[in-house]
Amino acid sequence: MEAGFTDPTGAEPIPLTEPADGVPPVVTSARALREAAEALAAASGPVAVDTERASGYRYSQRAYLVQLRREGAGTVLVDPIALGGRVEPLVKALEGTEWVLHAASQDLPCLAELGLRPATLFDTELAGRLAGYERVALGALVERLLGYRLEKGYGAADWSRRPLPVEWLTYAALDVELLLPLRRVLEEELAAQGKLDWALQEFEAVRTSPPPQPRPEPWRRTSGIHRLRSARQLAAVRELWLARDELARRRNLAPGRVLPDSAIVQAVLADPQGIPDLLKLPVYGGRVQRRQAGVWMAALERARRLPRNELPNPTPPQDGPPPTNRWAERDPAAAARLAAARAELAKLAERHRLPVENLLQPDLVRRLCWEPPADTDPAGVGAALRAGGARPWQVELTAEVLSAALRAEAE
Repeated sequence: MEAGFTDPTGAEPIPLTEPADGVPPVVTSARALREAAEALAAASGPVAVDTERASGYRYSQRAYLVQLRREGAGTVLVDPIALGGRVEPLVKALEGTEWVLHAASQDLPCLAELGLRPATLFDTELAGRLAGYERVALGALVERLLGYRLEKGYGAADWSRRPLPVEWLTYAALDVELLLPLRRVLEEELAAQGKLDWALQEFEAVRTSPPPQPRPEPWRRTSGIHRLRSARQLAAVRELWLARDELARRRNLAPGRVLPDSAIVQAVLADPQGIPDLLKLPVYGGRVQRRQAGVWMAALERARRLPRNELPNPTPPQDGPPPTNRWAERDPAAAARLAAARAELAKLAERHRLPVENLLQPDLVRRLCWEPPADTDPAGVGAALRAGGARPWQVELTAEVLSAALRAEAE
């Protein structure tokens, strides 16, 4: 089927509602896994890979389904839950292969939990960005470049559900059905634009990127926390957040399903003096929350009893420059440097048909402008960019214009 895909000719996209070879049975046994792994190992070329998680339903970010497709082997759907996470035959079968994923950074962590790590990578979403396409969702790229329309609809479903409905499995199989022909078209486009080497550097950066460091105070990301001002109120948010997180972890439920952020903020603002007061609040009076009322009230009481020296700082700790809307007041010269840098990078990105955030990571630009290197000539700026994680192609394109921007004077 894949060899028959062609570039669109302006005709109405063809709806793709079923995989060419049908929906394969889900691999749920060690024997079926060995057979699938043997078929994948005997096939050739890159391997299309995707996963389905249950982020909005479960605490865990694990993969609840792994989809693979390789020319000569067709599509394989693997249930790592039924296999107890033991997928060693698959690990061996995929050794040394190139993986093709869409938005790879979303899938690689849960695949790594299973011991699955690519030798090389091609990210079709990132390739689409670098090629200058404005819409880079999988469906949008498939429609524009291959002339097929994918029916979306189950990406946010509860993939921890068992058994998985047939229509969900169809959706999952279709997510890898066209990744290989899409990769070929995007590779040709990147080569024609002289950007293939840039893309390969970006893919390797994604492949080798370490897991993100845990946030030091994740509770500060509670939605609606900006409505609270005092350290004591922030302590109450923290205690409720920690209590919720422990319950969510223990039950493997998404924290928002244990207690919504809005309910945390509401309880802190209402400051109930006991369980009867707490139960009068929306959400807490419901059947499920009534059973946990003691947990939430205990968290609020802990916050009330904390000594002042254990209260959180109302100002969140900063790792890096302050918000840019304060630069003009705090450091006019830095604000001038940032304005000049952004203007030059925008022109450069437009010239090369790139999103400016892919030309250079915005956080790196801010850090560079807030605290420029001692040596602001292109070589010195290039060294600072490399130290900040910029790839060689980015350094080559941006070091000179940033060097000039860092010498901008405040008016």
